[in-house]
Amino acid sequence: MSVSMFRNSIRAVLLAASVVLGAAAAVTVAATPAAAQTAGEKAAVDAAKARGQVGEQGDGFLGFVTPSTDPMLAAAVAAINAGRMQVYRETAMRTGVTVEAAGQATAQQLFMRLPPGQFFKPLMGDWSRKT
Repeated sequence: MSVSMFRNSIRAVLLAASVVLGAAAAVTVAATPAAAQTAGEKAAVDAAKARGQVGEQGDGFLGFVTPSTDPMLAAAVAAINAGRMQVYRETAMRTGVTVEAAGQATAQQLFMRLPPGQFFKPLMGDWSRKT
């Protein structure tokens, strides 16, 4: 998946999340980039997800399923999470929900779209592998 496709995917997820939050009529998804990431960062995180090292969390951010000693991977996760935070802030401002609610609604959409074998961690829960 290209960076552009990922950004469009995040926009679609946030639009769906706004429906869940009851604010669909007030939301127009920004034309600005949805995630501050490079193709290399995305590839590193995708590979780590496939290895079961990184997963999606209930707050809408990426997290480490197992500890990492790879500073490049940690930087990639941080960059993607920073981009997500920017999107959640923008969504919260447009819809009147909290940043946390925007992230949590997006997480629910991301959980449903995870391919089998990847990890997710619900709020107040433990890491689980999607079957």
